[in-house]
Amino acid sequence: MSRRRSLPPTLAQRPFATADALTNGLGEWRLRADDLARPFHGVRVTHPFLPTVDGLAFAYATLMPAEQFFSHLTAAHLLGLRLPERPDLTSLHVSTPAPGRAPRRRGVIGHQLATSVPLVTVGGGLRCSGPVATWIMLGATLSLDDLIVMGDGLIGRQNPLASMSELEVAVAAQAGCPGASRLRETLSHLRPRTDSARETMLRLMIVRAGFPEPFVNHEIRNEYGAFVALGDLAYPEYRVLLEYDGGDHRTDEKQFHRDIDRLDDVMELGWRVIRVNKSLMARPPSLFGKLRTALIAAGWSGANPS
Repeated sequence: MSRRRSLPPTLAQRPFATADALTNGLGEWRLRADDLARPFHGVRVTHPFLPTVDGLAFAYATLMPAEQFFSHLTAAHLLGLRLPERPDLTSLHVSTPAPGRAPRRRGVIGHQLATSVPLVTVGGGLRCSGPVATWIMLGATLSLDDLIVMGDGLIGRQNPLASMSELEVAVAAQAGCPGASRLRETLSHLRPRTDSARETMLRLMIVRAGFPEPFVNHEIRNEYGAFVALGDLAYPEYRVLLEYDGGDHRTDEKQFHRDIDRLDDVMELGWRVIRVNKSLMARPPSLFGKLRTALIAAGWSGANPS
């Protein structure tokens, strides 16, 4: 039995096109060996190969013509944007501007764009539509809330990828295009300086239930003006604070103790702190009851929330 030929180092460490392998002297029989995965026709990668979005993107990139780029949900994932809770990432979204033709290949959803869009390079050389362009593309397919969550992430507190004015300009340029009206509606719900998707979802829940809109990441200071804490969703007039607990402290003991100290300092200033987690958000009546009680005790006399 003949010994299987080792792959050249330049091919063994990354996905490669079969055309490159043939150029390197490998025969068709070697490309059919069971130590190679075939994520796409004309592409091979050594096992073990996990068909993750990133893995598939790197595999497809070996064949991607210069005018093509990853877009829509694939780009959103590669860019680290805030995604829907259960995004469909089973196929790669790949776009090309007209007059180029949308790619057609198993495992790829091709798009032809009427105009070119700004591109960025991520993850070791993967071409993607830029963050704002990606959000605009998804205006025709994502729900209003998913667009708000992603949009809040673009103008978030830490490392924002866009400004509110940039989003407004981009949406205005979409007049008459699919998704334009939903994007315009989205703009009115966006708030800068958020830190997480759950924070945005919590804000939407309580405002839609009839409560006043809280301040996002409000700076809480003592009577001398010294900074004490940054509150997730705050009602400074009533000294009521909603803090979303994502559970990160469970794996970071130091952060856990910092959070305890921070909230203790806030409560010493007379604030009522309501800690919210995923479980409480799944029980709106309980969440709304806590918030209503706290606000009324502090002097709120607004309409009854639904």
